[in-house]
Amino acid sequence: MLHKLDVSLIRDLPPFRDVKENALRELLAQAGSHHIPKDANIFSQGQTAEEFFLLLDGHVRVVKLTPQGEQFVPRYISAGELFGIAIALGLEEYPATAVAARDCVVLSWPNSLWPDLVANHPTFASNTYAMVGQRLSETQQQLAELATEHVEQRVAHAILKLANQTGKKTEDGIVIDFPVSREDISDMTGTTLHTVSRLLSAWETAGWVKSGRKQITLTDGHRLVMIANGKK
Repeated sequence: MLHKLDVSLIRDLPPFRDVKENALRELLAQAGSHHIPKDANIFSQGQTAEEFFLLLDGHVRVVKLTPQGEQFVPRYISAGELFGIAIALGLEEYPATAVAARDCVVLSWPNSLWPDLVANHPTFASNTYAMVGQRLSETQQQLAELATEHVEQRVAHAILKLANQTGKKTEDGIVIDFPVSREDISDMTGTTLHTVSRLLSAWETAGWVKSGRKQITLTDGHRLVMIANGKK
């Protein structure tokens, strides 16, 4: 458990912007606060959903196992986002596993607080359900890409998505600001580690990306946009 939390940590986050100061203090008083080490599971697919979560710091990898036993990464969660909100989907179990992609600081609340939170804070409710809709739409789009796009398009889309979500400008280009491996990219795109390695090596030779150990930098993002759109 962490030390007592200040309301400034969550006051300006979209889900909580209409929540009054005294309600924020009460909400934080009911929160569990946790340090999750890199690569540890926060919850697992199929586990009974008893809590929902807010990521204060770090990045979380969402991992889903298909009925065929294959691993699929539909998204990464960034700081300031709610996750594990199975209750918002009417689910009794978590539909995927949440893994700390780096050391994380996480708040958790019991699901028993959810109905009052949604009922008493309209902005929280509207922002949260809009986010749920966006995530479902993104997952559908990703599944469509897996079914219809060439592998180089899928890999380019995955890298662009991560760069848009977490990218930081550096002298070398836009660096994805958390450890991401070639295996992670293969899990996001439904292709083999060998294929991802081959593509990244070719793109690095061409000067479009730089890839080190668990780090990817876009040096020519426009070229990857063209590849993602099916243009050579």
